[in-house]
Amino acid sequence: MSLFKTHLIGLKADYFRHPLDLEATLALKQIPGIDMIVRNLLGPVAEQVFYVENIASSVLVSEKQLPQLHELLLEACKILDLEPPQLYIKQHPAPNAYTFAMRGKQPFIVLHTSLVDMLTLEEIQAVIAHELGHLKCDHSVYLTPVNLLILAAASLPTVGAVVAQAIQAQLLEWVRCAEFTCDRAALLATQNPKVVMSVLMKLAGGSPTLAPQLNLDAFIAQSRAYDEISKTELGEMVKAARTAQLTHPVPVLRAREIDRWASSKEYQNLLKNQKIEYTSESTPKGGWRNW
Repeated sequence: MSLFKTHLIGLKADYFRHPLDLEATLALKQIPGIDMIVRNLLGPVAEQVFYVENIASSVLVSEKQLPQLHELLLEACKILDLEPPQLYIKQHPAPNAYTFAMRGKQPFIVLHTSLVDMLTLEEIQAVIAHELGHLKCDHSVYLTPVNLLILAAASLPTVGAVVAQAIQAQLLEWVRCAEFTCDRAALLATQNPKVVMSVLMKLAGGSPTLAPQLNLDAFIAQSRAYDEISKTELGEMVKAARTAQLTHPVPVLRAREIDRWASSKEYQNLLKNQKIEYTSESTPKGGWRNW
């Protein structure tokens, strides 16, 4: 872990929100009645279901339970200027992480054991910070409940199915855009783009056995080949069809996006213009630091 990290005191979600996320969120909110249904009807039910599931079959991380992971959570929250949510570790063979929250309720993050097994501590913190990004940007209000809305609408007659399909297409577009924002949150917490891109590489083709052998530079170069596909109309159509039903942008695209943002003035200015504290207990706290 790095000894010196900028703590982003007073950080607002819009300071790092990806423009595609902002555009897609505004479009999602235009769906009539969706905000009321999500918050007042589906949200409380989903929250209770997930809470019972977590308590019954996952491990709640704390200073007494998996304290190293707890410290990663607390540091990421401090850097991102966010109250710590609950963090659960769940035994599961599919590498994944997710978060859930409704306003005024206790938010939580869940990490699958198979994901933890193939990541370094810094990379685990990047994943935690990515999920914190959903909380910081209030994404979680829609993530799980709107999926329930789609299922409910799809069970109705033909008209309901048509509505569900339209909502699903718009929702998936929003979710993919939101992921770009949360990758930025991961970068702000780790302050090392290679750590974030390494997580994406391992999600694309990693395992506990293969992860140490993967080459990050080769993976970044691979993203250029993906860009080349867009130079033809057919290639662009194939890419669009490939991603239309995905909940996440493809990993090479996410890696390319985070690599670009790490070199941007926007990212550098966020670090330069924020008050900092040092993570080393032996170092004085407070003051300002230019990067």
